[in-house]
Amino acid sequence: MDASRDIRAAVYEELRVDPLVDTDDIEVTMLGGDVSLNGTVPSQAQCSEATVAAHRVGGVTTVHNLLDVALPSQYWGDDKALAQFANQALAANDAVPEGIRASARDGNLILSGMVSSPSERVAAENAAAGTGGVLSVINEIVVKSGR
Repeated sequence: MDASRDIRAAVYEELRVDPLVDTDDIEVTMLGGDVSLNGTVPSQAQCSEATVAAHRVGGVTTVHNLLDVALPSQYWGDDKALAQFANQALAANDAVPEGIRASARDGNLILSGMVSSPSERVAAENAAAGTGGVLSVINEIVVKSGR
């Protein structure tokens, strides 16, 4: 077995054991130390986590994330349900202050509200992105200036 095949197998195994990544529709290809991830995942958060997982494997020099986010069938066309799930995720996250809201349009979340720090803005975006079925997050949260 050549080194490329070993690395490819190790990347796939790392993806498979990562509880934050659904590998059902992911294909891993290798060229030298370059890994390409192809296929679909159900959320933007899983897309990002797949890249992080692949980078954890020794011998990987570059990860080309070509994954598409595909809404699970139960969410297709149901922006109301998607926004509801995103708002639940925001409310459950202690790093996200009250008053941050998510609305949805065509599978894309739009975040609004005001926060005290950039880290709270990022925490809200990360919480929303982890909602299953999110295609993208448009972060319109305003950071209050300290003046």
